[in-house]
Amino acid sequence: MKKSIYIVLLLVFILSACDNGFEELNVDPTKPVQVDIKNKLSITQLYTSGSRYEVWRNMLIFNATMIQHLATTTSYWVGDKYLRNDGYASSQIDRDYENAIKTIEDMLLQVENEGQPAEMEAIVRILRVFVFHRLTDLYGDIPYSEAGQAVISDILTPKYDKQEDIYADMLNELEVSAAALGSGMSGFGSADLMFQGDQTKWKKFANSLMLRLALRMSNVDPAGAEQWAVKAINGGVMTSNADIAFIQMQTGPTALNQSAFGQVFLVDDVSLSTTLVDALSGDPRLPILAARRSDESTAIPDLQGFPNGLDLTMLAASTGEANEDNYAHPNRMLVTLDAPTVFQTYAEVELLLAEAALKGWGAGDVQQHYNAGVTAAMKMYEVLYGSAAAVADADIATFLANNPYDVANGMEQIATQHWIATFFNEYETYSNWRRTGYPVLVPVNYPGNVTNGTIPRRMTYSTSEQSNNTANYNAAIESQGPDVMTTRMWWDVN
Repeated sequence: MKKSIYIVLLLVFILSACDNGFEELNVDPTKPVQVDIKNKLSITQLYTSGSRYEVWRNMLIFNATMIQHLATTTSYWVGDKYLRNDGYASSQIDRDYENAIKTIEDMLLQVENEGQPAEMEAIVRILRVFVFHRLTDLYGDIPYSEAGQAVISDILTPKYDKQEDIYADMLNELEVSAAALGSGMSGFGSADLMFQGDQTKWKKFANSLMLRLALRMSNVDPAGAEQWAVKAINGGVMTSNADIAFIQMQTGPTALNQSAFGQVFLVDDVSLSTTLVDALSGDPRLPILAARRSDESTAIPDLQGFPNGLDLTMLAASTGEANEDNYAHPNRMLVTLDAPTVFQTYAEVELLLAEAALKGWGAGDVQQHYNAGVTAAMKMYEVLYGSAAAVADADIATFLANNPYDVANGMEQIATQHWIATFFNEYETYSNWRRTGYPVLVPVNYPGNVTNGTIPRRMTYSTSEQSNNTANYNAAIESQGPDVMTTRMWWDVN
């Protein structure tokens, strides 16, 4: 169903905003025609999936290379060289406020004005939390309480809220929204590209996000984190790969329907990092995630990762190898134009439950959750990409037997598996690594880097804010710290 509705949805959205001329005598020309809220949800979910613009610049060029999932000598891929590029760094905040957030705030007003059912408002609010949590985890203090209000409330220069306050409100929003959801189909129906209106899955997603946010603040507010984690678990989180929050993209009719990854990899052909390939040694996921460009149709036993932080001159000097095609690249089946965009997986949830259990938060047995998380991470690729990405049960059993949960290194094991399982959900990989410090990554020290050879802790704000929203921008800097890549945010104290 997901694949079949894209063309219809986009055309309906466009056409519903236009006057067809047949009823103009019955339409007040001073009032705009309101677009159906179902169409707005569809378009907002596509906005949230991301366009090539911000996915390329922020998630891939910066996040994926800093966290050592990807690597390349391509000069404008500056992330793993820790060079500053404000336009790339701010691309996520620029696009999300312009598209997803503006539309979400409009939807919330429309839900109220039209008296739509409570579950529809709850779904919009959950999506709102997802977009904002991604932004605050990238930038720290951001416009939140006054964001997206330019047309609604004539707020053109929104204040920046403190991340601690944003987290408190997001968690409350998830709790209230989850409580408003029942069972059966929501009023959005098939216009909901993620769950096709299934309220039960939205409820699980809300609680799973709550668990994610609770663990995020565990180092700065352990008591509060435990309280919210227990609420999430008791409320009901994802229980299988059938609950994965993702959107199946399409090959068209426009770029908005297409996978941003697919669009990027039509142009750029970067390698998998040495760090990731080495971590996958003996792991049955390696031939699914990676392939050598020169002969990727065959499983290659000697897949080699590419070092981070090198340019062409440094590559030649350090390895003598000038051809990146001989290194492991993302398997092409992962980066097609109709590849899925993943927001949260059951595998991630099980690994978060393992960590909660490790902390003694009543989540059950650590090893059981760890094994379930690794198993789900290996089996989810078949759900997302089809039978070509299947991992055999026997291979999973062998891997777990050869790599059993080790109580003495439990946190490192759990976090490392999270780092692997969130490959191509680089926003989440970057955030969880900053929180846990695992896996232990060796930074690079590229000439001219702006972090003194340390992995950046945040993205920088839009330079336009310095002139367009000066007072609020300056207040944020005074509160959080300099607008540089080494400034840490509220929860980042590891």
